[in-house]
Amino acid sequence: MPVRQIEVDGNRIIVEVAHTDATRESGLMHRRSLAEDHGMLFVFTEPERHSMWMMNTIIPLSVAFLDEDGIILNISDMMPNTVTPHRSAGAAKYALEVNLGWFKKRKVQAGSRVTGLKKMPAVE
Repeated sequence: MPVRQIEVDGNRIIVEVAHTDATRESGLMHRRSLAEDHGMLFVFTEPERHSMWMMNTIIPLSVAFLDEDGIILNISDMMPNTVTPHRSAGAAKYALEVNLGWFKKRKVQAGSRVTGLKKMPAVE
């Protein structure tokens, strides 16, 4: 997967970019760890209400759903190996997964802006 750097309210994150059906489907499944200030950015084909879940994912994660302009719509905490759907609060073009509590620790919340999205590979 391509790797890029983005910023969330001035906090840098190195993200793997899930921009294909296959990479969006597998996400962070079966990973044993995720480095601090690293994550995965899911790029969806269309902005719409998307859902994420944690099947076969053993790392506790937080997910932020972003609109086309990089504004965080909502953030949800997700527990390992669950199939509970975590839905975007509106039309999301992106989802950003990071270690559980990353957003809270940095006081990032709905309405915060993510920059660097224009450098992402096109959806395939």
